[in-house]
Amino acid sequence: MSKHILIADDDPHIREVILYALEKAGMHATLAEDGRQALQQFNALPVDLIVLDINMPEFDGLEVCRELRKSSDVPILFLSSRDEEIDRILGLEIGGDDYVTKPFSPRELVARINAILKRIHAAPKPAGEANRFNHGGLCMQIDQHAATWNGQVVSLTATEFAMLLLLIRQPGRVFSRDTIMHSAYAHNVYVSDRTIDSHIRHIRQKFTDAGCEAVIETVHGVGYKLAACL
Repeated sequence: MSKHILIADDDPHIREVILYALEKAGMHATLAEDGRQALQQFNALPVDLIVLDINMPEFDGLEVCRELRKSSDVPILFLSSRDEEIDRILGLEIGGDDYVTKPFSPRELVARINAILKRIHAAPKPAGEANRFNHGGLCMQIDQHAATWNGQVVSLTATEFAMLLLLIRQPGRVFSRDTIMHSAYAHNVYVSDRTIDSHIRHIRQKFTDAGCEAVIETVHGVGYKLAACL
């Protein structure tokens, strides 16, 4: 089934470029020219992913993301003409899945969108692998793309789910940032260590809010592992 992408950007040329690239890739799209319209379109139509410009009138992209994350874990890919690290980290910490700066290659943008969608609709698990993983109070169900802590649902983005699933599959192993990156992103996509750290921090905060004091441990100089005391 063709994926439906919501494109929110105040530049009509960029909207049309993205629309053409997505349609060429077999997807269909709805356009929004500002943050308010993006929220209206999202509430009116089923959407698989949102391409969200940060600098928009009415509501900017970060405000739209904060509003969406109150009730939805729809994947969000940010666009911005600003390349400062603080923009990238802020966008990911409030619930974004990826970040592309302008000017960008439409082909790369489509590749990143496909990478996010593949994480949600992952290939069938290997024969014999469990659909459900439990570690203390943490439970993850692959087919339902669901994570819970002591029975309470913890809403994770596609990237966050992929990272935590990697850890729970081998709870005693320490994973480097590079390994985590390759498990959560397409192999032709590179993100910085700080971006990985930002995602980990966001996962921790969500579980802290659910009553879990520590879900992921830092092994300094090496990487991350699932907390042993869950």
